[in-house]
Amino acid sequence: MFFRDRRDAGRRLAMTLAGYRGKRHILVLALPRGGVPVGYEIARSLNAFLDCFIVRKIGAPGDPELAIGAIASGGTRILNEPLIAELGIPRQFIDKVSQNEAAELDRRENLFRRGREFLRIENKTVILVDDGLATGASMTAAIIAIKNKSPKRLVVAVPVASPETLKEIGKRVDETVCLQTPDPFWSVGSWYADFTQTSDQEVQFLLDDAARNWAAA
Repeated sequence: MFFRDRRDAGRRLAMTLAGYRGKRHILVLALPRGGVPVGYEIARSLNAFLDCFIVRKIGAPGDPELAIGAIASGGTRILNEPLIAELGIPRQFIDKVSQNEAAELDRRENLFRRGREFLRIENKTVILVDDGLATGASMTAAIIAIKNKSPKRLVVAVPVASPETLKEIGKRVDETVCLQTPDPFWSVGSWYADFTQTSDQEVQFLLDDAARNWAAA
């Protein structure tokens, strides 16, 4: 199964989540930037609140796409200690990258939320969305941070995921919903016809539109 783009993936994923339509206290949290178009379509289908949850990857030296950890809203930081030890990455590097990513996290919070307060998570069913799962570092950081806010139920929903990563993520949440787990996996972008980077402007537009138009009971 290939997806045309992220919004196509979101519409397909929303059909799988249809059992949540009409239920109270549903909150869709999307990981920017790529998760927001997916989450937008899910929230629209479920008539649910949509918000973003900011996570920043900590990349390896010389290979920033290789996640050795991640940080999330609220000060959460997780590190892949076995990988860090295997690559011999010094702590000074990790702390420096973490500091830089924290600054970017704060910038995005201000940019995307536009003064809106973060929606309350306590006692809600949270559907946590991204455009796919590769290493799962960003999603894991988000899960840890969100569970600290006492949701009633936590669901991870993604269009595509590495089978091994989805299995590990599944141990941390109440439910996982995924349309395909190809093996070999290759990369998230391999399963999209259009995987153009989502812009800040698109994220702003989608979050603003959702804030104006939908409200869960």
